[in-house]
Amino acid sequence: MGKINNKTAIWWGLLIVAVLAGIYVWTAYNRFVTLNESISNQWAQVESQYQRRFDLIPNLVSSVQGIMKQEQAVFGELAAARAQYSGAAGTNERAEAATQVEGALARLLAIMENYPELKSAGTVQTLMAQLEGTENRISVERMRYNDFVRSLNVMVKRIPGRWLASWFGFGEGSYFEAAEGAEEVPEVVL
Repeated sequence: MGKINNKTAIWWGLLIVAVLAGIYVWTAYNRFVTLNESISNQWAQVESQYQRRFDLIPNLVSSVQGIMKQEQAVFGELAAARAQYSGAAGTNERAEAATQVEGALARLLAIMENYPELKSAGTVQTLMAQLEGTENRISVERMRYNDFVRSLNVMVKRIPGRWLASWFGFGEGSYFEAAEGAEEVPEVVL
């Protein structure tokens, strides 16, 4: 058996390094694609829960409206917020519209606390329980969405992911954040 010369060993070494680099780039690209798809899927889950909420709200409003005629402004706000959500174009606009729905819904729930006859109505109780469950689901789905965005953003910001992300055309994702003023408790005047 012959001796391998230095030139052949260098070529083999370079070939191995090139193959390993190719495998790394391939794996990184697939990870970016996976994270982007996970974010899209998770946002679809958030929207699915919003849709559940929007489907429940008209039933709740219909059940409550007859007793609460003087609270028509809240019903109008809910309808306007739902319409704004339906017309929203992007993730950020939908998140803002969803926050407006939450504000109007919070005012409705605060008002309902002052009407014991509403709280004792079976239909209203059932709808309220479903709405509370939906709100919990929305919270969980938003958290999962933000977790996927965090994973993508970390990968995009770290080296060499930073270089590969720009090379492949991937960028940072947008977190779901509460709208300005969402931390304030809605004021209800009766």
